[in-house]
Amino acid sequence: VQGTIFPAPNFNPVMDAQLLGGALQGFECNKDMLIDILTKRSNAQRQMIAGAYQSMYGRDLIADLKEQLSSHFKEVMVGLMYPPPSYDAHELWHAMKGAGTDENCLIEILASRTNAEIFQMREAYCLRKEIKNTEEGYADPAMAAQDAMVLWEACQQKTGEHKTMLQMILCNKSYPQLWLVFQEFQNISGQDMVDAINDCYEGYFQELLVAIVRCVQDKASYFAYKLYRAIHDFGFHNKTVIRILIARSEIDLMTIRKRYKERFGKSLFHDIKNFASGHYEKALLAICAGDVEDY
Repeated sequence: VQGTIFPAPNFNPVMDAQLLGGALQGFECNKDMLIDILTKRSNAQRQMIAGAYQSMYGRDLIADLKEQLSSHFKEVMVGLMYPPPSYDAHELWHAMKGAGTDENCLIEILASRTNAEIFQMREAYCLRKEIKNTEEGYADPAMAAQDAMVLWEACQQKTGEHKTMLQMILCNKSYPQLWLVFQEFQNISGQDMVDAINDCYEGYFQELLVAIVRCVQDKASYFAYKLYRAIHDFGFHNKTVIRILIARSEIDLMTIRKRYKERFGKSLFHDIKNFASGHYEKALLAICAGDVEDY
């Protein structure tokens, strides 16, 4: 499991801040300079650059990026500047504000984050009751067999009580424990967990449960599928593409790229290049870190 963005060697936050200041203060913003710096520094390094920028110019770097940039390119550059928990909290807040809720965003974030990530996200968002943490990562084979039987009954009965029991298991057990549970479920029922959920439930509840199962089975494949749908099924859903590329850039984006190519035949680099354009395209491709042969 590997990301695409790593800490830059010979890093100098003061020099980077100076270059960013020059790029943002000119008559015409030097977008290439922004891409070269912000997509080739780790998030921790970007936070140091923001501190140096504040000391040097007396201004907030994120505020200046918002003021000088526009459209989806602005979303990428600003998104890169948030610490990961703050970025997740920011995306959740936007997903829940206003008249309509972006359930797909909520499902993607809450189903895929680790216990530590959810804790930090909760602190950033101050959601002390709304977001619950899962158990820590241990596995109990005896409990897995018991949980698998409960899941099987929940899929057969489909009552409100059984639905709650299913939700409690999938949303509270650790990934290692759920891995065992799904294997036991297959032994008991002869059916894959995802197929069983799809047969028994529908709507956003079904989508959430399937997302949890997919993330337990292979998180990189889950995100590859999400990216493919965002690019091809929704006419390039910019928010989803931006969110996944930024959020996974230092975690497993390289692995996601491999799963994408294996499953869909064309590279993520190729599909982004075909659907995006201009400096927005350059920024996404820089995060994706595609090679020429990927095209």
